[in-house]
Amino acid sequence: MLRLRHIAAMPELPEVETTVRGLSHVLKGRRIVRIEARRADLRRSFPKDLGQRLTGAKVIGLGRRAKYGLIQTDREDTMIFHLGMSGSWRINHSNLEKHDHLLLETDDGNRLALNDPRRFGSVDLVPTNQLSEWPAFKVMGPEPLDITPEELKRRLAGRTAPIKLLLLDQKIIAGLGNIYVCEALFRAGVHPKRVGGSLSLDRLRRLVPAIHDVLDEAISAGGSTLKDFAAPDGELGYFSKSFSVYDREGQPCSCGGVVKRFVQGGRSTFYCPRCQR
Repeated sequence: MLRLRHIAAMPELPEVETTVRGLSHVLKGRRIVRIEARRADLRRSFPKDLGQRLTGAKVIGLGRRAKYGLIQTDREDTMIFHLGMSGSWRINHSNLEKHDHLLLETDDGNRLALNDPRRFGSVDLVPTNQLSEWPAFKVMGPEPLDITPEELKRRLAGRTAPIKLLLLDQKIIAGLGNIYVCEALFRAGVHPKRVGGSLSLDRLRRLVPAIHDVLDEAISAGGSTLKDFAAPDGELGYFSKSFSVYDREGQPCSCGGVVKRFVQGGRSTFYCPRCQR
């Protein structure tokens, strides 16, 4: 049995990307022959016509938008899922578990279950040609792997909030979470309290590649949640072993300084006061 899982305050982009890639191996090109909602809702109700619209549909593509997974069918519908705080996809499970709330079976005999003990996840079904207008997506900024320094400079213009909080604002840049913002700011040498609108283009030309690199490395490592997240081949996410500052309060930085922590916007911020200015 394989489990594609992430448990944390919220799923972060690399964990969702790894989940989508895992699902692609068993769903892409397959026809859904059975779908069953075993309860009425998660964070909100399952679509009432989910079974009618997906039974018999062929999966033609999988993708990700920010922290949401996308499953596209040949009926011009896309199922959007969010893992919430405790969600996972279980593949080819031998027995149903209490919190297996949505079941899918494919024409080659694969069985998938969306398991969500805390029920903060969600499932929606949207016409594919209306995805960009779906309320959650309509207000989102660009993907962090696509944004340029020039675009980020434009989006930060006039902003007086700290750069750490602005990078977590999904309307400015979509999909960044606390772990990877802390790591990217460290790599770029940017203090998390710096006023976002004050960052020069030169600084952003260091920060944006740092964002790209830290996400790419985390995706390659299968995510960061050692205990709870497994890729399709059963390997755990190992990026947390590469953290430079996150969750390392009081530990030495590579510069010889000491990693500090403070609360910012209700979340822990980790940084090195010697490296980040």
